[in-house]
Amino acid sequence: MSCPICGNATVPEMRPFCSKRCADRDLARWFNGSYAVPSTDPEDIEELDEALEEAARDQRGPEKPH
Repeated sequence: MSCPICGNATVPEMRPFCSKRCADRDLARWFNGSYAVPSTDPEDIEELDEALEEAARDQRGPEKPH
């Protein structure tokens, strides 16, 4: 079996990786979203839109009356 990051032979203690460095690189890819699977579910898209709108409102702060 080869390391999914660099292609070198794996080490039993670090399997499926060849080293801690490659394991850490893989973990970083999970953290930064490189392994994210896009959703085509309309409910997910609607929830995302609502969450983004709410975040934008939170950043603007409370609305002031005219």
